[in-house]
Amino acid sequence: MQEKITQQGEYESLHRDILSAFGKWEFGPTEIENPFPDDNGSVHIWQGFEDRIIPYTLNRYISQKLPWILYHELPHAGHLFLFKKNECESIVRALVLSPDISE
Repeated sequence: MQEKITQQGEYESLHRDILSAFGKWEFGPTEIENPFPDDNGSVHIWQGFEDRIIPYTLNRYISQKLPWILYHELPHAGHLFLFKKNECESIVRALVLSPDISE
C-alpha cells in the first residue's frame, strides 16, 4: 500500500501534503458544522507529536473548537506514522475495541 501512496516519490507526496495543509482554503476548518446533528457519531484525528509537516498544535486547536472531533496524539510518531505497524495496529484496536467510539 505504501508504494501507491508514494508512487510519485516521497518528496512529491510530502509536497502535496504541505500544499493541502498550508494552501488557501475556501472555508476555515473550525467553521465546519457537526455532521452528526444528533450527537451519534464522531470524527477521529490521529496526530504524531513529532510531525514536522503538520504541527500538533493545529489539530489540537481544531479539535478543541469542534467537540465532535476526538483527538488522539501519538507521542513518538511523526508525519508518516501510518507506515509503522505498531501505530496502525493501535489505531485499529482503538476503533474496534473502544466502547466510547461506538456510542
